[in-house]
Amino acid sequence: MATVQTVTGSVDEANLGRVLMHEHVFVLNHEYAVNYPDTWDDEVRVADAVDKLTALKRCGVDTIVDLTVLGLGRDIRRVCEVAERSPVSIVAATGFYTFTELPSYLRLRGPGRMVGGEEPMTGMFVKDITEGIAGTGVKAGILKCATDVPGVTPDVERVLRSVARAHIETGVPISTHTDVSTQRGLDQQKIFAEEGVDPGSVVIGHSGDSDDLDYLLRLLDNGSYLGMDRFGLDNRLSFENRVRTVAELAQRGYASRMVLSHDASCHSHNFPDDFRARNMPNWRFTHITEDVIPALLEAGVTQSDIETMLVDNPRKILAGQDTEALR
Repeated sequence: MATVQTVTGSVDEANLGRVLMHEHVFVLNHEYAVNYPDTWDDEVRVADAVDKLTALKRCGVDTIVDLTVLGLGRDIRRVCEVAERSPVSIVAATGFYTFTELPSYLRLRGPGRMVGGEEPMTGMFVKDITEGIAGTGVKAGILKCATDVPGVTPDVERVLRSVARAHIETGVPISTHTDVSTQRGLDQQKIFAEEGVDPGSVVIGHSGDSDDLDYLLRLLDNGSYLGMDRFGLDNRLSFENRVRTVAELAQRGYASRMVLSHDASCHSHNFPDDFRARNMPNWRFTHITEDVIPALLEAGVTQSDIETMLVDNPRKILAGQDTEALR
């Protein structure tokens, strides 16, 4: 039986249980927090995160994938504090999140750049996977990259190719951020194919922001999984349309190619708690179990298909199993 790396150690794939494949523990701006320390309280935030994950466990979810990487304020030591007290397993990620440019440290390094040398990111990501993150020994179990409205800028392309090469070297799966209005998932699939990545090892994230079945079917037919992973962000696409799209794809036989999640966080510097409560009340870890699953069942999705999306597919993705037979 294959094992999966979590923050508190490796676990058998069979013990992952129900998995939310695109979430965050903390989304931070470290420079802001250091200079304005009143914006962060370690003790309060860690305790609150443990409470939120404990509530999630009571709702029947056993594991979350924390896709917080460089560019989103990853701090693995804080996540460790939460994981050690949480009944929910947490899978950590490596990669880089940018829509346009890399920070100067990375922008100046690499072939043809001022400092020169090899592309640094591939080695960084591989080290996070094989040795552990920031000297903690916590090994990343998934890779993350992003392509948004600006498209495949030179620096974004560097990230995508570095992630692809780290995947090839380690076998760790890839999950992405995309913008559906510009169909960026297709750009990602093209670059990954050029790098030799099996599309069945890739989750094209935020696909659930779209109800354009033609676009979603193109992604599926190219062989990737779809991240229907922003339930609760009703300002992006309504709850009803999100449910309807998943139900339609499931009825067409694609439940085996979708995963469900929220892209929510225990705490984010970007979206204060009071703002989220007023403007995005459904953007919370328990929305899928409390609201989405009943709506999917009412829309004709079977309980078996729901377990496929929450249990079987995450297990296959995270354990790195060959998905050729599913296509």
